[in-house]
Amino acid sequence: MSSKRILVTEKAIGVINQLKVEYGELFFHQSGGCCEGSYPHCFEKGGFLIGSNDVCLGEIEGCKFYMAGDQFEYWKHTQLTVDVIEGRAAGFSLESTLDVGFIIHSRLFTEEELKTLEPVNSDSDE
Repeated sequence: MSSKRILVTEKAIGVINQLKVEYGELFFHQSGGCCEGSYPHCFEKGGFLIGSNDVCLGEIEGCKFYMAGDQFEYWKHTQLTVDVIEGRAAGFSLESTLDVGFIIHSRLFTEEELKTLEPVNSDSDE
């Protein structure tokens, strides 16, 4: 069994599904930049250009989750979980219209999990 790099909480699943009803296909991007870049951003498919250095960590609720390649170098030993907080987190992200914000929780992988990590890829079909 492989270890997933990206997980999602039940509360975040509810928000994602609500956004899918309104916007259709979605994806996430985490840039690691300053200010709003530290939050995961949710976009409509085609609403943000995925860069050639971005990597896809996997999918949550059928939505691909991308991270800037340089940021991934810092987080590659970390399992990320997308959650939701009350109040706006990132103004450019779709959930801001619901007065909630996506946020990341993280933990280091164990030595055993590191041996079974799902691979990342750099497909950019968004």
